[in-house]
Amino acid sequence: MYYTLFIIEIISALILAATLLYRYGDCYRNHIIVTVSVLTAWYFSFLIMFILPLDIAWTVYRTHQCLNSSTQLVATTLSLSSTTAVPAPQCPISWPDEVFPNLWRVVYWTSQCLTWLIMPMMQSYSKAGDFTVKGKLKSALVDNAIYYGSYLFICGILLIYLAFTSGVTLDRFKIKAIASSASNTWGLFLLILLLGYALVEVPRNLWNNSKKNYTLTYCYFKIAKLSTDKFEAEETIDDILESLNCITAAVDSGHPLYRHVETIVQKLPVQLRDKLGSRAPPERTPPPSLKSLINLHKKTIKALHVLQRTETQYTIMLERTYHLEDIAANCRSPDHRFQHTFQMARPKVQRIFYPPLVEWYWECFLKQYFLKTMAVVTGILSIMVVWSEVTFFNKEPVLSIFANIVSAAGKKFNYIAIVTISTLIICYIFYCAYSTVLKIRVLNLYYLAPHHQTNEYSLIFSGMMVCRLTPAMCLNFLGLIHLDSHIITQRIMETYYTQIMGHMDVLRIIAEGFNIYFPMLVILLCLATYFSLGSRLLSLCGFQQFVGDDEFTTDLVDEGRELVKREKRRRQRLEESTTRRRDYSERFTAYRPRDTDGARTGLLHDIGSDHYASPERTDIHSYQRAELPYNRQDDIDRRFGESTLPTVRTEERRRDRLTIPPKGLFDDV
Repeated sequence: MYYTLFIIEIISALILAATLLYRYGDCYRNHIIVTVSVLTAWYFSFLIMFILPLDIAWTVYRTHQCLNSSTQLVATTLSLSSTTAVPAPQCPISWPDEVFPNLWRVVYWTSQCLTWLIMPMMQSYSKAGDFTVKGKLKSALVDNAIYYGSYLFICGILLIYLAFTSGVTLDRFKIKAIASSASNTWGLFLLILLLGYALVEVPRNLWNNSKKNYTLTYCYFKIAKLSTDKFEAEETIDDILESLNCITAAVDSGHPLYRHVETIVQKLPVQLRDKLGSRAPPERTPPPSLKSLINLHKKTIKALHVLQRTETQYTIMLERTYHLEDIAANCRSPDHRFQHTFQMARPKVQRIFYPPLVEWYWECFLKQYFLKTMAVVTGILSIMVVWSEVTFFNKEPVLSIFANIVSAAGKKFNYIAIVTISTLIICYIFYCAYSTVLKIRVLNLYYLAPHHQTNEYSLIFSGMMVCRLTPAMCLNFLGLIHLDSHIITQRIMETYYTQIMGHMDVLRIIAEGFNIYFPMLVILLCLATYFSLGSRLLSLCGFQQFVGDDEFTTDLVDEGRELVKREKRRRQRLEESTTRRRDYSERFTAYRPRDTDGARTGLLHDIGSDHYASPERTDIHSYQRAELPYNRQDDIDRRFGESTLPTVRTEERRRDRLTIPPKGLFDDV
C-alpha cells in the first residue's frame, strides 16, 4: 500500500505540473530548454507537496511502532534475567532508508541549481535584444553580475556583523548554516505575505462568485480596465512602428545593419507589417547604431507580447461576460433549458452528459450553493491555518490545531488519516500561496496569463519563485505540526526532509523577537486583506481597483457595460454575415448545369476556369469558414495577426497540430 501511494504521488505531481504548464505556457512556441526547465521546477515543487505527507506518516510510524517498541524491549530486558534471550526489535513494515534521503537530495540540489544559476541566466537571455549568441550571453552575464553582486554585498556585511558580534570563527559549516537561515527567513516572510492575502481572498472570491450580479459587475469593470491596457499597448506599438519606419528608410539592403533590421521587422505580425509598409517614409533620417537597434529589438519583443496578451485576455473576459449575461437571462426562463446567445461548438461527450437541461440546473440553481459551500469550507481551513501559524511556537500546552490532529492520529496508529489530513492542509496552503504567485504582476512584465499567453521570461520567473518558496513553506508546515525539534526544543524523531533540508531557523538578528512579531504580521495582513486596505490605497494612488461603490469604479463598470454591448453587436453582425455566406454558398453549389447543356457549360469553362466554371472552388474557402465553429484563437489571429513570438507555425497549421519549437536558442539567433 505504501509503495503504491508513493508511485501514485510521483505520477500525480508530474501530471499536475504538465497540466499547469500547458495552460499557462505554449509548448509549441517556447523553446524546449525553457519548457523542460520550468516543468522540472514546477514538478519538483509539486513532488514535495505530494511526497512530504508520506514522509511525515513514515516518521510518526517509526516513532510509535518502532521507537516505542524498542523502549519497551529495553525495559523488558532489564527486568528479566541475563540468561533470557530477547529478540531484537523490528518495525512491522520495512522501507528502504535511502529512498527519501536520495529523493530529497535530488529535489533540493536540482531546485537550487535551477533557481540560483540556470533560470536567472535563461531569463536574462530571453529578454536580451542582441542579435547574436555572444551578445545575448554577455547581456545575461551583466544582468546577473549586478543581481548577484548586490546579494554578495549584503551577505558580506551580514557575515562581518556576525563575526564581530558573536566572537566565533566562521568556518564553512557555519557559513552554510547562516546561508540556510537567511534563505529560510526570506522564504518565510514571502510565504506570510502571500498567505496573508490568499487565506482571506480565496474564501471571499468563492463567496462573491456565487453572487451573479456581483460577478457580472466585476466583469464589466475588468472589461473596461483591459480595454485601457489594450489601448496603451497599441499606442506603444505605434511608437515602435514609427521608430521602425525611420530606421527602414535610413537602412537599405546594402547596409551592414540591414539583416538586424529585418530580424525586428519579421517579428511583427502580418497586419502590423502591412501597416508599417503603408507609412510614408521620412525625408532624412540618420542611420541607427547597433546599440539603438538592440534596445528597439528588446522593446519590440516585450510590446508585441503585451499587445497579444491583452487582446487574448480581453476576448476571454468578453466570452465570460456573455456567459454571465446568458445565465441572468436564463434564470428568468420558464422552460429550464439553457439557451446561449452565441452558439459554440461543443464536443460530443459534453453534448451527451451536459445537455441544456443539466446546464440550466447547474448554472442557474446548483452552482451558487456549491460555491457558497466551498467558501465556508475554505474559510474554516483559513481560520485553522491562521490559528496554527499564530500558536505553533507555544510548546505547553500544544495549541496548534494541526499538531494536535497529527499527534492524536499517530497515537491511534491511523496513518492513512495522517497522510490524508497532511495532504489536504499542504495542498490548501500551496494553493493559497501559488494562486497568489500566479496573480503577481510586476510592472506588466512578470505575469502568468492563461490560455498559452505567458511568455518565456514570465514562466522562468514563476519557476524561480516556486523553487525558492517551497522549502520554507514545507519547513513552516513541519513547524505547525511540531515535527521540527528547533521549534519545540525537544529531541524527537524527525522527517527525512528535515534531515536533508535543515530546520526552520531564522537569522539570529531577528530570532529573539520572531515568535512575537511573526503572529502579529499574520493577523495584520489578514485584517488588511479583509478590509481591502491594499486595493483602496492603490485606488487612491491612481491604480484602477474594484472597491465596490466608489465613483471611479462605477464609471468603469458603466464603460465596460457599453463596451460589451458594442462587442456583442459586432459579434452578431459577424455571425449574420457568416450565415448569409453559408446560405449563398449552399444555394450556388446546389445549382449545377446539366451535362446536356454542353455549349453553356463549355462557354463557362472557356471564359474563366479559375473563377466562373467551378463555383465550388470559387466559394469553397468562404463555405469552410462558415462551417467552422467560433474559435477564440482564430478570432485573435484575424483581429491581431499571427503570433508575435518565435514559431514555426504557418497560417494553415493550427495549434492542434504538433509543431517543434525553434531550433535556435530561444528566438532569432
